[in-house]
Parts: sequence; C-alpha cells; structure tokens
Amino acid sequence: MRTYLDHNATSPLRPEAGKAMMAALELHGNASSVHEEGRKARAVIETARDVIARELGTIAPTIVFTSGGSESCNQALCGVSASRIIVSSVEHPCVLEAARAAGCQVDVADVDEAGVVDLQALEQLLDDGEGRVLVSVMLANNETGAIQPVRDVVAIAQKHNALVHCDAVQAFGKIPVNFGLLGVDMLSVSAHKLGGPQGVGALVVRDGLPVAPLIAGGGQELRRRAGTENTAGIAGFAAAARAASQTESDIKGLRLQIESVLEDGPGEVVVFSADVDRLPNTVCFALNGLEADTALMAFDLDGIAVSSGSACSSGKVQSSHVLEAMGAGEIATKSAIRVSLGWSSTVEDVSRFSDSWQKIAGRHVARAAAA
Repeated sequence: MRTYLDHNATSPLRPEAGKAMMAALELHGNASSVHEEGRKARAVIETARDVIARELGTIAPTIVFTSGGSESCNQALCGVSASRIIVSSVEHPCVLEAARAAGCQVDVADVDEAGVVDLQALEQLLDDGEGRVLVSVMLANNETGAIQPVRDVVAIAQKHNALVHCDAVQAFGKIPVNFGLLGVDMLSVSAHKLGGPQGVGALVVRDGLPVAPLIAGGGQELRRRAGTENTAGIAGFAAAARAASQTESDIKGLRLQIESVLEDGPGEVVVFSADVDRLPNTVCFALNGLEADTALMAFDLDGIAVSSGSACSSGKVQSSHVLEAMGAGEIATKSAIRVSLGWSSTVEDVSRFSDSWQKIAGRHVARAAAA
C-alpha cells in the first residue's frame, strides 16, 4: 500500500473532478463555434468560470483560464507595462524567472527567519525607485507553508501607486482566498494543487487592468489568451474548487500529529516557519546530517511519497532557495523534507509515516552516535 503525502506537488484527482471531466469529454464541439455543439461546450466553460469566480470572491469576467500556475504567473509579470518588478526572495521559480524575462529592473525583497516578507524592506525598495512598479508576493509558500501578509503588502504598494500580483497557487483550496478582500490587481491559481486536473489554471485580473496575452491568435478568453480552451480540464477545475470549499476535514489536526511525531522521535528536528501562520497541511522539517535524498529514497522504499524542500524539474534534490533566504544554512542545502497533506489524507497515513520516520531517523541517529 502506498501513502501519498506530496499534495503540494500535485493533489490526487478528486472524484467530483473526474466525473465532471468525463461528462465534458463527451462534448465534441469547439466552444468558439456558434452551432449547438459549440454552445454546449461554451456553457460548460462559462459555468466553470462562474464557479471559480465565486470561490475566489470576484466576478466571472476577471477570470482568464490558462494552462496552470506557471503560465498565469508569467502572464501577470510579463503582460503588464512596468519599469520595475519587486519580488520576495522566497517566490516560486516561475515568478522569479518570469520577472527576469520581463525585460525590466528586478529587485528582491528579503524575508525574515520564518520566511515572511520584510515589509520595511519592501517599502524601502518602493521608496528608492521611480516609474511604474509591479510587486509580486505569494500568499502561501509551497515549501514551508508560511502565509504572507498580502493585505499589508497591498497597503504599502498602493501608497506608491504600485500594482500587486499574488501567486495563490498553493493557498487556493487549502485556506480561504478572496480576490476582493486581498485587494491585489492580479492573482494566479492552479487546479492540480486542490484535486483538479493537471494542465489548467487561471489568472484573475482586476477589472479594467490591461494585461497583454502571452499567446496570440484567436479571441478566446476576451482576447487575453488565444487557443481553444481545455473544456474538460476547466470543468474538472471548477468541480474540484467547489468540492474543496465544501470539504470538512481536520487537515491541521493531521499536521499537528506529524509534528508531534517529529518532536518526540529520534534526534533534534527543526520545523521551518513553525512560529508563523502556515498552511494547515504543510510541514517542512530537517534532521541535521540526514541528507534529503537519502531520506526520500528510504521513505519511498517504505511506500511513502514525500518531497524535499525543493525539487527541480528533473526530480533531483537541489538546494532550496527558500530556506537559504531564511538563513537556514547547511540544513537548507541538504536535509529539508516536505510533508504535505490533502483531501485524501487519513490518520492511517500519519501512522505509516510515523513508523517509517522512526526507522529512518533512528538509523541515522545510531550511525551518528557510532561515528
């Protein structure tokens, strides 16, 4: 039996999403066609747009369907006219790389030891520059789960007439995300982080804000993203978002059980961002000297899927720029493990994790003592 504890990478497809996708796959019309078959496909997309908008506290015309979080973030950073972009040092690589690709000055705002953006440093950066500025700060970190003070970021940015983009990919479906209450100008979300299909997401754009498309061609998505829409994927996204908002589960309780296992188990374990608001499902931790790749292989052999603090696209364990920005030092480069729970997680999953960790950490501590 496998135990899946890597929901921040991809959460398994919810049954509701799978059912909605299968129904949409029966439709063979193009949503841009005016005939009956096309109108049926269009109806699925627009119903989904209404659902996503409602779940995000906005209106349907602000929703631009995309291929996922990375595309949404790229369009936000590259699609607005700005002379300077400010990002936090713990942003997802798709934001950091998109900022560099935007062709303007890029400044980086530091974070504190808990991984929370330094608001004074941000304000100083805004004071020091000129021209139109775009600030991009994530709502919740994908590695540590730390929740950022986005509303405070918006308040500071507005004093300087700066725009704000928020990467809410890891937050949506795990905590309430309300576009209107956050006050940001753009917000990125993705389906597969909350139990929807891979390859679909959305960019929310404040009404009236011009954002250039990354993909030119047809007039789809109100001319903001060309290409025939992924009707089945969009249907699955909406079904997953609706299910996530209706799910009552004690994810935080399971996380606290895992943290208790780590605290009471062998060796001295560090839990990153432990003293700040975090996603209820995320634990990023390290046992000094136990290399992440060794632990990941041992967990996998025990039938448990977890991840390192950061994994590149090839799947190799790499140093985490997030933990390095937090000043975690050597632990950040070699030892960070991320456990992320989700809609399908159970008490039995936590128990199997506990049994495996006791063995893995126990062996490591014994070897270290004998050395």
